Amino acid sequence: MGVIEGPTEAVPAPADSTVRAAIEAHGLHKAYRDRLAVSSIDLEVAPGTILGLLGPNGAGKTTLIRMLSTVLTPDEGSFAVAGAAHTEPELVRQRVGVLPESPGYPRNQTCAEWLGYHARLYGASRNDARATAEHLLSEVGLNERSGSLIAGLSRGMRQRLGIARALVNDPIVVFLDEPTLGLDPLGQRQVLDLVQRIARDRGVTVVLSTHVLGEVELACNRVVILNRGRVVADGTVAEVVRQAAAARQAVVKVPPYLRTVAVGALSAHDLVAVDITHDGQPDEITLQFPGDELPEQSSALALRCLLDAGVPVLGLSVEGGRLSDAFLAVTRGSDDG
Repeated sequence: MGVIEGPTEAVPAPADSTVRAAIEAHGLHKAYRDRLAVSSIDLEVAPGTILGLLGPNGAGKTTLIRMLSTVLTPDEGSFAVAGAAHTEPELVRQRVGVLPESPGYPRNQTCAEWLGYHARLYGASRNDARATAEHLLSEVGLNERSGSLIAGLSRGMRQRLGIARALVNDPIVVFLDEPTLGLDPLGQRQVLDLVQRIARDRGVTVVLSTHVLGEVELACNRVVILNRGRVVADGTVAEVVRQAAAARQAVVKVPPYLRTVAVGALSAHDLVAVDITHDGQPDEITLQFPGDELPEQSSALALRCLLDAGVPVLGLSVEGGRLSDAFLAVTRGSDDG
């Protein structure tokens, strides 16, 4: 979509086109008295990324977002957002939009009034603020609620209104802290669709903090997992799963009359699961791979065992790892688990 029309003073200074990262952080550290919240975080996020920020309760997700949006000052380290350094907090705020975890909404203002008020805070004229509000309400699917009191909106509508508020200054980076919390499946999907749409149409970078792993798998092209204030996994969903939760099971298909021979050959190398049948199929055997080998190595070993025993292999399928497995693997032992 196009950039919202308005006076030049209402539009934040554009980021330098030569900036290679939407977010850069080096050695970020934050503690609350004797409790460590964030420790030695290094992060670089490319423009246009939808970054899923995961972690157990108390992992440091909200603290990290508050630092990067200048609400909190790091005890140590430095960062830049959209080319604006942490030493220029006003410039950072011009270039970011934020939907906090527990946003407060006025009950006695209409949707258009509330968005228009925030547009005015960024320097828009009264007419431009009104136009901005109407444009954003249409963008988030609330154009028919322009004159409705916020008190009468459903939670899902309020969250979409909060995202519109985060876009009111035409930001370059948007931070969304638990935007689907408390929403039903339809509301969750609407918010995620909106997140993907604004990233695509506006070209913004989105940091999506959530506890819902399925949201990250659906909407994000990169994931960072925090645990006890540190980055414990970083990459695409597939990369994180491969690094932290390699597949540990497979199903091999053999002729039923050679099943006993196959089980014997595989058992000699501890490759057969306790339940050797697969969904009751007499020609399928469930394999259990050891945790200290890549699944490719275990699969090759299983094939050699069967072929050496004279058992034809009719099929072999490796169970793919899941983000939930990776999350549990890298956060195991967390106090908040």
